[in-house]
Amino acid sequence: METYLRMADLPYQNYFGGKLSAQGKMPWIEYNHEKVSGTEFIIDFLEEKLGVNLNKNLGPHERAISRAVTKMVEEHFYWTLAYCQWVDNLSETRKMLSLSGGGPFSNLLRWVVCHITKGIVKREMHGHGIGRFSEEEIYMLMEKDMRSLAGLLGDKKYIMGPKLSTLDATVFGHLAQAMWTLPGTRPERLIKGELINLAMYCERIRRKFWPEWHHDDDNTIYESEESSEGSKTHTPLLDFSFYSRTETFEDEGAENSFSRTPDTDFTGHSLFDPDVDMDDYTDHEQCK
Repeated sequence: METYLRMADLPYQNYFGGKLSAQGKMPWIEYNHEKVSGTEFIIDFLEEKLGVNLNKNLGPHERAISRAVTKMVEEHFYWTLAYCQWVDNLSETRKMLSLSGGGPFSNLLRWVVCHITKGIVKREMHGHGIGRFSEEEIYMLMEKDMRSLAGLLGDKKYIMGPKLSTLDATVFGHLAQAMWTLPGTRPERLIKGELINLAMYCERIRRKFWPEWHHDDDNTIYESEESSEGSKTHTPLLDFSFYSRTETFEDEGAENSFSRTPDTDFTGHSLFDPDVDMDDYTDHEQCK
């Protein structure tokens, strides 16, 4: 949801109180004292109230595809990620959580929160149906979803073509978990290994819409046969409670160089660059 707000260039203020909506849902927003919950309803509300529309370049057929893929991601792929994070790799998730206060009590609170969440996720997954399958079957379903996304993206700049759409906010929001919050897991190895186009896609969006989530020494390392465990790094997400892309984002130039991965096109520009022309790159590759 937050990535969508940045893509639509809508200023917002985050609140981290943990309060749920009247429907017991997250995310939810409040605009001029009017509360709306659920990603789809929030987007519909913002389109009606503020006139924003990331799908204006999509035709009826493309909009249908976009909705179908959105539901695959939100209603299927989401649960496999939740299983990986809160059930299969709970100890790693607990290490990544940072709760305020410090000391031994915070460690106890972290343990309690994680195990309560694990129980909730397992119960919800069982009700959904996907939780009734074995671990290997759940990961097989996850891999099918990820391969479907990689196939749909291909060598395009964004999922539906050269321009952003609402689907990109949805896909990025889920793939980002595999990229940066599940170190050493099967989805991370897959996205940074075989499905490298998804990793490059995530980097393009991260660098365009999360400019503060980047450091001068942040050279993403993808898994390969030559990679050692000690060489893999994971960049934590910085927390900015207020954001307006109009005021903070400047178009990225060609001065960035990422020499540790084969990620530059024939002009020398990084393929992670959100402004790189993927059509020109594809045409050049075909002429080789």
